Amino acid sequence: MRVVDVNRILGPVPVGDVPSRDVPGLLSELDWLAIDAACVVHSHALYYDPVTPADVPEHPRMTSVPVVVPGPLGAPVPADGRLVRMCPAEHRYALAGPHGLQLARELAERNITVLLGWESTSPGEIHRLATEVPTLRIVLINTGYRALRELADLMDTHAELRFDTASLCGHLQVEWMANRYGAHRVLFGTGAPETDDAGPRFQLDHLELSVQDVELIAGGNILELLG
Repeated sequence: MRVVDVNRILGPVPVGDVPSRDVPGLLSELDWLAIDAACVVHSHALYYDPVTPADVPEHPRMTSVPVVVPGPLGAPVPADGRLVRMCPAEHRYALAGPHGLQLARELAERNITVLLGWESTSPGEIHRLATEVPTLRIVLINTGYRALRELADLMDTHAELRFDTASLCGHLQVEWMANRYGAHRVLFGTGAPETDDAGPRFQLDHLELSVQDVELIAGGNILELLG
């Protein structure tokens, strides 16, 4: 089973001094938990400046996830990108505003998948974005176990919505979502180092799902999205 963390941060973070502040530290954390690869956003782009971000060094186990910002003051979409992150709350723009929708349409046309933090926007804005641009592939990350009803409402309505397992830790919640919506819409993610990585990794090994479904969640789904 190939395990790929779709939701990982590289670089210093406000929560404290973490091993993943550099590449060797991040790789050691992946090794510790038997995670083969990770989609990595740099903390500089996430918390500070997405327009002139610190580069994520090239490494066969890391896929760089740029932070894109719509509008004339924004950060453009990389020419070869397959996965990007949008952070409306952190970088102060309207997810479903005119510039946000223009960017979303560009991403959809180029078959680029978007990581979108649950606490970076609202269910209403997610619904509006997914309604206006129904072909945009969105992976909702860090949804949290308390958001299950709101998440289910959105998943029932929008076929291109997916979610990660970073903080969906309620008893059998991942299994319930996978059985209702299909394992192809569930991706393994940790949100580390902001959130715990050992919990989601342990959960992955103990999901009460078929081997095929677990393999999709563990890495198959994100590898397909990345092409």
